[in-house]
Formats: sequence, structure tokens, C-alpha cells
Amino acid sequence: MSTVRPEVAPAADLAVEQRYVGGLYTRLDDLRARTVRRLEEQLALVPHNPQAIGEREAQVELHTQRIVALDAAESGLCFGRLDRHDADVPRYIGRIGLSSEDGDEEPLLVDWRAPAAQPFYTATPLHDLGVRRRRHIRTRGRTVVSIADETLDLDDPDVAERSGLAGESVLLAALNATRTGRMTDIVRTIQAEQDRIIRADSRGVVVVQGGPGTGKTAVALHRAAYLLYTHRERLARSGLLVVGPTPTFLRYIADVLPSLGETGVVLADLGGLRPGLQARASERPEVAEVKGRLAMADVVAAAVRNRQAVLDRPVELDIDGTRLRFTKADAARIRSRARSASRLHNEARPAAARAVIDLVARKYADKLGENVLGEANLLGRDDVAALRREVAAEPAVHRLVDRLWPRLTAERLLADLLASPEQLATASPGWSDADRALLRRPPSSPWTPADVPLLDEADELLGVDDSAQRSATRREEQRRLRHAQETLDLLHGSRSQDSETAEESEELSAGDLLDAESLAERQQAADTRSTAERAAADRTWTYGHVIVDEAQELSAMAWRLLLRRCPTRSMTVVGDVAQTSSAAGASSWAEVLTPHVGRHWRLEELTVNYRTPAEIMAVADEVLARSGSGGTAAQAVRSTGERPWSQRAPEADLAGVVAEAAAEFDKEDGTLAVVVPRRRLDAIADAVRARLPGAATDGDLTTGPVVLPPEAVKGLEFDSVLVADPSGIVEEGVRGHNDLYVALTRATQRLGVVHPGDLPAALSGLEARS
Repeated sequence: MSTVRPEVAPAADLAVEQRYVGGLYTRLDDLRARTVRRLEEQLALVPHNPQAIGEREAQVELHTQRIVALDAAESGLCFGRLDRHDADVPRYIGRIGLSSEDGDEEPLLVDWRAPAAQPFYTATPLHDLGVRRRRHIRTRGRTVVSIADETLDLDDPDVAERSGLAGESVLLAALNATRTGRMTDIVRTIQAEQDRIIRADSRGVVVVQGGPGTGKTAVALHRAAYLLYTHRERLARSGLLVVGPTPTFLRYIADVLPSLGETGVVLADLGGLRPGLQARASERPEVAEVKGRLAMADVVAAAVRNRQAVLDRPVELDIDGTRLRFTKADAARIRSRARSASRLHNEARPAAARAVIDLVARKYADKLGENVLGEANLLGRDDVAALRREVAAEPAVHRLVDRLWPRLTAERLLADLLASPEQLATASPGWSDADRALLRRPPSSPWTPADVPLLDEADELLGVDDSAQRSATRREEQRRLRHAQETLDLLHGSRSQDSETAEESEELSAGDLLDAESLAERQQAADTRSTAERAAADRTWTYGHVIVDEAQELSAMAWRLLLRRCPTRSMTVVGDVAQTSSAAGASSWAEVLTPHVGRHWRLEELTVNYRTPAEIMAVADEVLARSGSGGTAAQAVRSTGERPWSQRAPEADLAGVVAEAAAEFDKEDGTLAVVVPRRRLDAIADAVRARLPGAATDGDLTTGPVVLPPEAVKGLEFDSVLVADPSGIVEEGVRGHNDLYVALTRATQRLGVVHPGDLPAALSGLEARS
């Protein structure tokens, strides 16, 4: 790809585009002002019933989202123009669509996601798609600062001089820009292979495989915006979920979708997918690997079964001085009856409780001489019913029900299972003692991301005993109905009767317009939350589309959780198996997807590395070759002229040398990351902070340099990267060469490596410095 820049645009052309872009901003201001007025009108309304409240809140939400979208379009509103063979009027491309006041067929601005905008990204001189010239417009604020043209007409005399160069220079200018700690959109510079994936059919599972710097994340986020644009009605109801590898990554990408005009999306990492829980604790990789095995689904299922009517010895009950014996055979009958009532543990609990009460009441009656099966009954029906009520009220019977069929939460089930060697052994027949030992944890331990799929699996098997809630809901509905009827009766009795008979009266009452049921329905509170808010708070929510970034890291159990969230299997899966660092992660896409979706997935590949300079990739490719992943590096298209370097430091001085090197890099523009083995994180972070007080280890990329382990920089990019102790990274990681490959390929401009001891052979291409 050439780095030649187009000639400077004439001042007259800049003036033309400035007038047009100024008109677009005038239209944008007008639309924003109208929307603000409508929002203020809705906020000023005083609703008189819950239905009106719901309608008002829906309008408030609609107008608020529209204002957010219009505000997001402010920066870089218009960035392109298409001059076509068959039209005299140019077509302008931008972040959102803007129609003219008079409703002309050609809009003032075409949304980049619309089919009419696609040639801006895909037209070439050989396949011009009806485009004669493509113009790139760059703005600062509301001012047009430059334009660059690509002539696609092969018959144009200037084509040899101008064709293809402008688009590449626009792309390279964007790639060479310094980073800010927040990801920006690529809507101005989407390339043809990226555009094809962004606009791909939403049906089925699309896997986007691409090496470092190929724009996988950007493609995934722009695909989210595109699908929300083309399937707005469906996704407005069901929502769209974006899953990333870490909270740091989610903060990094948080601004992209709003900048593209989309705000109704749920962003979460694996540890945040359970409502009300943020599973952030860390654990050893080998523990996470065991928890991620598909066989854990059987272990969780067995753990539930083992809490259902299991007695190791008979139980003695005392009912009003009468001793009763409850045997293991009795427990088996309870278990059979409850399981036939429901496959979900908690939902079967009421049936288990009834079965226990019936059985104990029968034993109690038999003990008193009653034969409840017929023949000569000593007790009448009313007496038996009284005995049953007495048994149902006994605390001892309640304790027996809790023992035989406890009400369980997923957290309680999993905490009890992992804290008990006996429960683990019973639930995992055939497992090794070593694997069981890895699962053991104290009952009060904090939850980790690898626990979340297990908790979700437990929820699927436990269900919710909502019988009490249903009863309360029925009582509340009856109360509202009585209140509504009383209100209507009161209104009917107090209405004026000016005529001699009610039949002759023309006065209408509330009872003539609605009945008690309708009035009661109006008293129900309306749910005014947005789709994204409701989805994020509901564990059972199913999404219209799910996008998974760095998907190669997911375990088999994590895939079970995500596929549960998307039963339609409309998913975009983004990753690179050459960067897998988790022991539970993917070695191939077929390995992780076939058990869940069979052959119903398709692979798309990104082959061009836009981010990482060729000088750095020459070194990283050697590490990739030694990783054994079989991956092929994408072709790097940028060259900075800066050779990556290495510096040896004595073990005792390593932290100090790293801090000095970081201070040197920090003098350059842009962002800086120091990537270190986890065991050295505290010592090196302290040394870097002493030299650079703004340095952080919490993943906040906007405040200054960051010091992070390799797994925390996955999916991120920085202008400068300093890798400390590369051998330590390889030795510490489960797939250590993959971790080192990730660390090396985060840099967009500069790379340095500080090492104690000998440099790994794979890094022999680094330029040594003293």
C-alpha cells in the first residue's frame, strides 16, 4: 500500500465543501432543537394514570436517545462524498442520515450503514459500482480542513496519477495518529474486506479470524451498529450484547458505539454477565481450566440431584408426643414424586413439601389407629384434614422438608459443592483426585469469572420457587380489582340525575366507558426501563444478536452460557487462536464451536495488519512460529522506520531499568503500556510509579502509562509498549509464547524489551542497546 499523499485541494473545492458541511450542521442543530422541545413538552406533561406514565416515559426515552445520537454525530458528521456516473448531484456520506426539509428523494447526508453508502468503502477502479470519484472530507470541529480525491473512472486522464492514493493516505494518517486511551471508530477508513464482514447476513454464527492489528474489534463494533440500523425493530425489542475479555477492554471500547449513534447495547465481560454480581477475583489458570470443561455441566447437575431427598439414616419425628420414623425408602418416594412435578429443583419444592406432609400425616394417622386407605376408619375426613393441618404446622416437619428438599440459590449450591470434598467426590465420578483438589475452595471465597458459567448452569437446573410471589401477585390483582369496582360503584351512585329516569339521562359515567378489569389494569406500574437496562438486569434475557470479542479465550462452559443468551444463534465471534492464552481457550474454532452449533458456522478472515509496524511484526512473527499455534501473521502495511530494541539488565536492577526506559518512552506522544509477568507486577509498578507518578495498574488507559500483565492488554493498543522479562512471560503463561506474541503486538509505533538473563531466541531480531 502506497504512502503517497494526494495533492493539496484547491481553495475553491474546500470552500464548496465548507458551505455544504455548514448546511449539514445547520440541519443537525435544527433537528436537535426540535427534539429538545419535544422532550421538554413530554417532561412537562402531568400523567394521571400508570398507562399515561408509561407512554410519557417511552417518549422521553425515545427523544433522549435521539438527542444522544445527534450529539454523537457532531464530531465528523460528514466524511465522504461520491460523484456518480448517472447523477449530477453528489452523494454525501456521514455518521447519520439527514433528510432535507422538503423531503427530496436524495437525502442531505446518507448514513454510512445504508446500502447507498457501501460504494464509499468497496468501489475500485476495476469495479467502480457507478462511482466516478470518491472524496474524503476531514473536519476539525465544524471546519473542513482537508479533502482528498480518488478518481475511479479509468478513462479519466488523471486516474494514473490519482487513483487509489487518497484512500490509502487517509487510512495511514488515521493509523499513524497517536492513541488517547479510548478506542475510536473507523467509519471513515473502513476497508473493503472489513466492510464485507460488517454487512454480512445476521443469520448464524459468523467467526471473524484475524491476527493483531487487523481491526477485528472495530469490525465487530461497526457490525453491531450496522445490525442495529438494518434490524432496528427486532433488536430494539431483544437487544444486542457485546462481550469483551476484561473490564479494561470494555472501558476502552465504550465510546465507539455511541459515536456511531447507538446507545442501546449491553457491554459485559464474562465476570459481569450475572446480574447483581461482579466476579473479579483471580485464580490459577489450571483451576479456571478445570472449571471451564464441558464435563462441569454434569458435575453441577449431579450436585443438584444429590441435594434432593437424600438420607443417610432414618429420621425420628415427634408430633405432639407421637414418635414417627421417616426412612430412606420414604425419602425415595418423596424424590420420585417431586421430580415428576418439575425438572427444576426449586419449582419442585412445593410438590416435595406436600408429599412430605401427606406421608407424615398418613404415618401419624396410622399411629393413632386410623386406616386412611379404607375399611374401618377410626377417624373421619374432617379429622384427617385436621391432622394434616397439624402436621403442616409442625416445625420439625418444616426442618425435614428443608433437609430433604432445601430451597437453593446457585451461589449456595456451588459454594457448598466446592467447599466439600465429599460432595465433590459424589458429583464427579471418574474424576482424578488432582482435578477435584483444584476445584476445592473455602465457602466464603470471592467469585471468579470462571465461576459465572457454573452459577448460570446451576440456575438453569434450580429454577425459582415463585409460588409465594404468585400468591402475592394474585392478592394484589384482586385488591386492585376490588378497589376499581368500589371506585366505579361510588361514581355511579353519585352521578347527577336530572331526568326522571336513568334511561332518559344522556350523562355518561366512568362505568359506561370502562369496566373494573380495565380500570385495575391502569393501576399497574409501567416498566419504563430501556431494553438494554431490562436485558442487563435479567439473567434469562435472550438477545437478538451477540458479539463476542477475544472469543478464543472462552471455555466450553462459557460458550454454553452465551449460547443460552442467544437461542437463535445469531452471533459474531471475533478472535485469533494464535493469541489464546487461557488453558481452557480455543486451539481451533471447530474445536470450540462444533460441540455447540455443529457445522452451522462460517469463517471470515481478515488478512491485513493495519496497526502493527512491519519492523515489530518481523520480530513477533518469530514468536508466533515458535508458539505451535499454526497461525499465520497478517500482512503488515505500515512502516515507521523505528527498529524495536532490547536492553539487558541485572536481575537486581530490572525494575529500575524498566522504569527509566518507560520514562524515556513517556516523552513521546501518545499512550504507553509496560507489560510484565504477573509475579513481577507489584515491584515493577512501584518503580515505574516512582519515576512516573501518573502510572496506573487498574486498567485506566486515559490517565497515563499503565503497567499490566499480558492477559490484561489483550485487545488493546498503545503508541509505545515496553515488555519486561519476556522469558518470565513465556514461563508463567499456560501458552506462554502466545502471551508474549500478544504483548509484542500491542504497539502502533515503538517497542522496547528489557530482559534479565539471556534474551529468548525468538527475539534475536531485536536491536540490542546498552
